[in-house]
Amino acid sequence: MRELAVYDYKNYIENGTVGRRPSVRGIIIDNGKIAMVHSLKYDYYKFPGGGIDNGETHLDALIREVSEETGLIVIPESVKEYGVVLRKDKGKIEDLFIQENFYYFCDVKEESTCQKLDDYEAEEKFVLEWVDPKDAIAANLSDDRKNKAPDAERQRHMMEREANVLKLLIKEVF
Repeated sequence: MRELAVYDYKNYIENGTVGRRPSVRGIIIDNGKIAMVHSLKYDYYKFPGGGIDNGETHLDALIREVSEETGLIVIPESVKEYGVVLRKDKGKIEDLFIQENFYYFCDVKEESTCQKLDDYEAEEKFVLEWVDPKDAIAANLSDDRKNKAPDAERQRHMMEREANVLKLLIKEVF
């Protein structure tokens, strides 16, 4: 899969403990709008998706995560690779945290199901919104949003990553 970006914050111990968390993200576009998860509590946008569980394929994780966070049902045959974003950062527990974010285009069925949010997702009040990519970029890069979360630095990194992927999509797809 092509590399979209690498974020190496160089704030970690090179030869220390390492944690890895691969994840998948769905790119769902309809009529010039993109499906994003909006955190109403912290007012940021993210692509629907999350961590890949042990033994789970990327496709299975994508279908599960999109459904859990948005209620949308991915059509498996529609899934196509877009690219990967790598993050190297100081972990909460480990000396080095490596996250690979695999982005996939996908279509969804017209019918949907109910969200099944994790505790932190429910606490952040995740909702599905179909937004203009430029609006999501503006929200994520706004100074008003950067320091609201308890883990503001990591949240800022995620918001910047998502904004940069949206910028690529505007350039290449929209």
